[in-house]
Amino acid sequence: MAPVGVENNIDWTAIDTILLDMDGTLLDLNFDLHFWMEYLPLVYANKHSLTHQQSKDKIYPMLEAEQGKLHWYCLDYWQNIFKLDIAKLKEDVSHLIQIHPFVLEFLAQAKTHNKRIYLVTNAHRKTVQLKMQVTNLESYFDDIISSHDYNAPKEDQSFWQQLEQAIGFDKKTSIFFDDSISVLSSAQKFGIGTVVAISKPSSKIKTKPVDGFINIETFEQAIPLKHHA
Repeated sequence: MAPVGVENNIDWTAIDTILLDMDGTLLDLNFDLHFWMEYLPLVYANKHSLTHQQSKDKIYPMLEAEQGKLHWYCLDYWQNIFKLDIAKLKEDVSHLIQIHPFVLEFLAQAKTHNKRIYLVTNAHRKTVQLKMQVTNLESYFDDIISSHDYNAPKEDQSFWQQLEQAIGFDKKTSIFFDDSISVLSSAQKFGIGTVVAISKPSSKIKTKPVDGFINIETFEQAIPLKHHA
């Protein structure tokens, strides 16, 4: 399927740094959606003698109110709000943590071609730790940056300014992959040379093209590295 608005022609010869989101980009967003939309409300319902639906009706507006802010991604914040061990509850459903198709091939190719590879995520460090344990992806990255380190989510320009100082990348020769339009827009505004949208963040949800960006459904569409040996 042709991407929307922007042609999918990534020039890998002009790219030295790869910045990768985690949830929905490298990993199937199904885990996160199931956890926040189904499992957490179920546990909360059991604790407070509510129906599953009553629990959802209470929790969803609380989550939505923090969307896009640092709190939204902070396990400690929600642990305090719900009085539940969020990190432990995530472990309960960790069998749902899955790597997206072709991610391993993509990362292996990127390594072979000596690209700098950074995981840049809004996820809390506890979530990152759990997901790295399950997926064994950590060895592919030069470093892992959580927006909590900078006290600013990727939606804020402050995140990108601090990232630039921390890892010293050239934004013009960098590529960034994410599934959130607000984050993609923030990266584009900062001046990241190539910004790519993941149009199928969850295996359980249909592909949804993201306007104004190069779109890929899976990383198979982003492995022209091997052609530039």
